[in-house]
Amino acid sequence: MIYGIGVDIIKIDRMRKTVERWGEKFLQRVFTSNEIIYCYEKREPYLSLSVRFAAKEALIKAIGSEITVSLTDIEVMNYGSGRPFIKVKGRLESFFEEKSIRTAHLSLSHEHEYGVACVVLEN
Repeated sequence: MIYGIGVDIIKIDRMRKTVERWGEKFLQRVFTSNEIIYCYEKREPYLSLSVRFAAKEALIKAIGSEITVSLTDIEVMNYGSGRPFIKVKGRLESFFEEKSIRTAHLSLSHEHEYGVACVVLEN
């Protein structure tokens, strides 16, 4: 059964400007070290950072306002095939267990100006 659905869109240039302004402080507050490493291995790191941020926001929308979530408790990674997935930690992991959320389906897409993410939670 579907527990929740969330969608988020982000302007890539907004992420670039934010990182340029706030640097490492921003990156560490929003992303895990694995996400930062993955994104900066890419030719265009802001595309990957942007869709990961959108995925985190989409997940928060999918759970509603039931709990406050730290963005670093949401980790967006990729399988070897390239398919993205979400790994949850901390309070969010406990929340998933409590609500019997067993799967977080994730779809990411980007083009030159925008990135978008869709999350479907299933219990």
